[in-house]
Formats: sequence, C-alpha cells, structure tokens
Amino acid sequence: MVDLLDPINAITRMFEAEKFDDVVIYCKKILDKNPKDMTGLQNITTAFLHLGQYQDALDYSSKVLEMNPTDTYALKNKIFALERLRKFDDVLKSCQQMLDIDKNDTWTLNSMGLSLNELDQHAKAIEFYEKTLQLEPNNVTALMNKAVSLSYLNKFEQSIECYDKVQQIDPTIKQAKKAKSALYVKLGKEDESFLAAQGVLVKDMKKILQDAKNNKCTVFHQFCLNEFNDMEEKKLRSQS
Repeated sequence: MVDLLDPINAITRMFEAEKFDDVVIYCKKILDKNPKDMTGLQNITTAFLHLGQYQDALDYSSKVLEMNPTDTYALKNKIFALERLRKFDDVLKSCQQMLDIDKNDTWTLNSMGLSLNELDQHAKAIEFYEKTLQLEPNNVTALMNKAVSLSYLNKFEQSIECYDKVQQIDPTIKQAKKAKSALYVKLGKEDESFLAAQGVLVKDMKKILQDAKNNKCTVFHQFCLNEFNDMEEKKLRSQS
C-alpha cells in the first residue's frame, strides 16, 4: 500500500500534476524543520527549474553540493541553471566536476561543447563532441552540435557530412536538412541545396545529378520524375 503521507509520494503527485509552486511550498516546510534534508533540497531545486526561477535553483543545488560535492543529480541541476543564466564559464567548471567523477558521461561532454560554442571556442567544442561520438557514434545531439561548430569554422563540407549522418539516424529531424541545404548555398551548389531541402542524402544526390545530366533535364525535373516513378512502383506493389 502506498503511504500518501510519505514526503516522496506527496512530492511525486505534485510533480505529476505539474503543481511546481506547491512543491516549493511543501519543500520549504521540510527545510524549515531540517535545512539539510536532501529530499527537500533536491526537489525544490527541480521545481524552481520548472518554474524558470534559475537563480533559486542554483542556490539550492549549491547547498546540496556544499554537503556532497560529488552529488551528480545536484551537479546536473546546477549546470541546467547556469546554462539558463548564461554563465557559461561556470558551466565549464561544473561540467569538469562531473567529468572528474565520470569522464565518459556523454550528457556532460555535450554540455561542455555547448558552453564552448557559446563562448565562441568552436574548435575546442568539437573535441568534446568527438569524445561523445567515440562513445556513442549515433549521438544525434553531438552530431548536430558538431555540425554547427564546423559551420562556424567555415568547414562546410564536414558540417554537411554530420547533418547527413543525423538524417540517416533520424530522418524526422527537419533542422538537419534545412541546415544542410543552407550550407550547399554557401558552397554555391544550388542543385545540391534543392535536393538537400527535400531530404535527399548525399549518397543519393550523385545519382540524381548524373541522371539529370544524362537525360538533359534539370535536377528539379529529374527529382520529380523519380518521385513519380517511386509512387507508381508502390502502387503496383500494393495491387499485386
């Protein structure tokens, strides 16, 4: 039987109902009795994050870390708050604390990269995204952010490769094809830009471009012809 009076159960119900103000009030009552109560400190921090009160979230997560500097839950909450407060130098310090605990924490490696991006240290940011990708080759967050960094460094072809891999992993991410299309424009490749905007992968672009050349038609017409032929094939398969 669930104890409805148990603080953790009570707080869980409030979070599920998205009553974050009530969580703050409830946790403050707990902390009035015991300022070092971890249930109160951790949950009031999370509630303040949901409410967008990031300085308060930072203050309470720091109280946890004063008692336990290796509390990873509090460290992550602190990083969230610092990011929202745009204190990126401090984010890097907190991320380093996380990596001292677990050097292979990909969430932290990505957070390091993001803060370095915000500080215009794009080459350094890429190092952290690459560390993430060594651990998780299909980490979409790292790939997207690495692509952004490469673009800032005018390494457009390499950036396109990253966006292309994102599409292979998750074709539903529309930002990847939009960004890839924009990069082809910067490279002066309008046909590739058009194809990228349609979600065409790099490996398939070459055939479409070659077919258009062989058929003496525009890339647009070749793409439309391919689409029509694909629909006809699907229709025939469904009828058979």
